[in-house]
Order: sequence, then structure tokens, then C-alpha cells
Amino acid sequence: MILAATQFAPVAGDVDANVRTIADLVRAAGAEGARVVVFAELCLTGYEPSLIRDAPALVLTEDDPRLDPVREACRAVGAAAVVNGPVRTAGSGGEGGPGGSGAGITTLVIGPDGSLLARYDKRHLYGVEAEVFEPGGVDGRFALDGVRFALATCYDNRFPELAERAAADGCAAYLASSVLGADNDSFEKVYPVRARDFGLYVVLGNVLGPNEDGTGTGGAGAWGPDGERIADAGSEEPGFVLAEVG
Repeated sequence: MILAATQFAPVAGDVDANVRTIADLVRAAGAEGARVVVFAELCLTGYEPSLIRDAPALVLTEDDPRLDPVREACRAVGAAAVVNGPVRTAGSGGEGGPGGSGAGITTLVIGPDGSLLARYDKRHLYGVEAEVFEPGGVDGRFALDGVRFALATCYDNRFPELAERAAADGCAAYLASSVLGADNDSFEKVYPVRARDFGLYVVLGNVLGPNEDGTGTGGAGAWGPDGERIADAGSEEPGFVLAEVG
């Protein structure tokens, strides 16, 4: 199976603009054979926790019509999209969490037919995130074409037990939606280590450009089960890189 790891510079607070970019990348990657397309943490809004806290309209729902262009792109090319944003938590009524957003930092997996394959709420919140979002309590999983996938989001990846459980659960690929800058040691000390220690393909979606955490510097791509890089999108250009899993 071919997966695509993406990177682009989200427009802060502009869901519609980011959805257009995401849909275009799904179509382009799908046209090159990608069956799963992986995006960065909070790609739908930009990594802007404070802005999300102060602008409730940025919080989406699982069936949000603003995601229709992504659903249409998935159907058009027969690919699944792994997208991440602030998504309303069940029963929150918009009032949950210390920050009142009633949202998780949520990965939605939109399937090749446009339906929702999985939802995963980031379990380990970092810094200001804990003031704005609600942590998840269960691991993220989905299967496609007989391949089992695990989901994790940025700071989650610092906790090796997530990858350990993924391997024990029969997952072949571990999909990491993240926001990383050039000074982040995850490229050397986290992602390749998770791959090597647990025999997983690790696929990273990252960002470019300024955000509330600093400046994203790309490097989206993948590591094989031996911990070696098998795909790297580089540090400058938006787009995607392909990796074969299995």
C-alpha cells in the first residue's frame, strides 16, 4: 500500500482555505497511487490553540459540512485522508474542557467513500493545549485493505507505550500528525526509534511556516521498521512524499 505524508503552511483560523489545500493534496496524492494521505496536527485551523479558544466557530463537528471538499476528494481518487483539527467532543455542548472549547485535538479519518472511518482525540496534551482542549482516553485505530493503522498526535509520540500497544494490536503503520520545528529532536530520537523498537512503519505529517508554537520546518515523510528514513519531503516546499508500506 502507498501512503502520502504531507506538509503545507495552514492559514491561521481559515478552515475553508485549509480544507481547499487539503482536498487538493488528497487529489494529487491519490492520482499518484496513494491510498492513505496523512496531514499535520491542527491542519484544519493551523496550530493556534489560543485563537481556537477565543473563536468557538473554529471548532468542527465530525459531520461538519466544511469538510465536504475533503470527502469529495477522497471519493474522487479512492483515498483515505487523515486530517486533524479542533472537533467537538461528545456531549460537550461547547462548554467542556478548562478552556471551554468543548473540543479535542482530533484526527478524523475520512475513508475512500467519504465516510468517517475513525476518530482519535490526542491523549497527551502539551503546554497551553491543556487549557483549551480535552484529552482523549482511547487509542486510535482503523483498517483499510487488510492493513491495520494506529493514530497518534505530536506529543503523544513521546510516550512509547502508544507505539507498543499499536504493535501488539497488529498495526503495521503508525500515523503521526505533528507540528515540529527545526530544533525538535523527534526526527532523530522519537520517530525512527518508535519504528525500530516496535517494527512499525511510521508516517509523519508536518507543517511549514509560522504558528503559535514557532515555525514548522517540514520533513514530512516515513521511516521503515528498521528505523531508516524511506521518504522525506524536505524542509521548504509544500506538497507530499510517497512511501510504500508492507
